[in-house]
Amino acid sequence: MTDTDILFKPLRVGAIELPNRVLMAPLTRNRAMPDGTPRDMAATYYRQRASAGLIISEATQISLMAKGYKDTPGIHTDAHVAGWKPIIEAVHAAGGRIFCQLWHVGRISHVSLLPDGAQPVSSSAIRAKAQTFTENGFEATSEPVALSADGIAGLLDDYGHAARCAKAAGFDGVEVHAANGYLLDQFLQDGVNKRDDGYGGSVENRQRLLREVLDRVCDVFPADRVGVRLSPLGQANDMSDSDPEETFSAAYRMLAGRGLAYLHAIEEFYGQNTSDDDRALLKRLRALYDGVYLGNGGYDGAAAATAIAQGGADAVTFGRPFIANPDLPERFRIGADLNEPDQDTFYGGDETGYTDYPFLASDH
Repeated sequence: MTDTDILFKPLRVGAIELPNRVLMAPLTRNRAMPDGTPRDMAATYYRQRASAGLIISEATQISLMAKGYKDTPGIHTDAHVAGWKPIIEAVHAAGGRIFCQLWHVGRISHVSLLPDGAQPVSSSAIRAKAQTFTENGFEATSEPVALSADGIAGLLDDYGHAARCAKAAGFDGVEVHAANGYLLDQFLQDGVNKRDDGYGGSVENRQRLLREVLDRVCDVFPADRVGVRLSPLGQANDMSDSDPEETFSAAYRMLAGRGLAYLHAIEEFYGQNTSDDDRALLKRLRALYDGVYLGNGGYDGAAAATAIAQGGADAVTFGRPFIANPDLPERFRIGADLNEPDQDTFYGGDETGYTDYPFLASDH
């Protein structure tokens, strides 16, 4: 067995059999229409990457109020469903599998992106020291309002509706985005969540919204077609927690009992080096989750194979390498060189830097 052979051992992920363990991470590309409908070129982009064991779609907003960046896709209108259908059909025709990542940005938004100039919503009315991408380029996020009880009820309805739209579009499953300082993370971590009701205070209360979102989503998709993404080390988007180990140990234990398809953990952010203490924490957390575990962050093919062989992950999701290498699994399989990604074309634009990266073969 070569160093990377284990990457090509099939893996059962909930209801789905994956042919390999080289998975495509969600990647925001800002190429949807202004109303959130995916553009036609997205079908080519995703089809090109269908050799991934599983594609997790770019973060996809569940409602008008969930939007935080210009030209990101939605999954809450008939037009969105119609726009996603040919993309999913193209992936399936090429032999692939695709989950939709359900996204609400919470306070990481700007009034110009929201209906009637509404303020963003969050667990608490604490403005993020962060920027978002608007029609004017990068701007400071707007001050949020704390979600009311009625607002939370409506939010849960939005998650259920978005899951039904994802099912109608033909997605194989969904991933609930609870990472990177977005709304569900804003409830989980006490650096932002200062509530004094049943959604704040104790760890149990702070993870309540995630539990209730999962209940709604699992009313639409069976639990074995639902994944969750967390960032237990993440201080992205001005996040913090007074006791990350307590908070995320409780979250991992809660998720372990739900029969989900997988837990997807961001273990390292691009450009940051995870400390030894953080790696030790990740290892302790990993031991608490007995289902399929997807690692993400800082991996190449060899590191992914080592992590899987040692039980640190069951599969690994790759982001930037999949942007530039639509045939990434084959490149790992034969040890080929990788194309370098062009960061200038990551966000927004046309097919350049989107569907024009070369394959090893010339017949795609």
